[in-house]
Amino acid sequence: MSRAIVVTAAAAAGLTAAAFLLNPSAEQHRTRIKEAVAERSPLARALGLGALAAFTSNYHPLGVASYTTVNDRVVSIGAFGMVFVLDSADPKR
Repeated sequence: MSRAIVVTAAAAAGLTAAAFLLNPSAEQHRTRIKEAVAERSPLARALGLGALAAFTSNYHPLGVASYTTVNDRVVSIGAFGMVFVLDSADPKR
């Protein structure tokens, strides 16, 4: 029984350490925001709106995860080296 607890605790510690090490940087968030805006609208790409949104975003690290906001709205979330840009068309966000 105690061996299972030790293995579980070691796995949890390893997972937490990986989350800290792989937490996306502010630049990774900004790059992904630019890409997502360009993918969603050719006009926005031509006008450089993705770069503008990325430039005005505020980065918030949480240690094991991070997120960015623009005008107090969460624009992207990231963890384990991946960044996900939220759909801005959703009025609930």
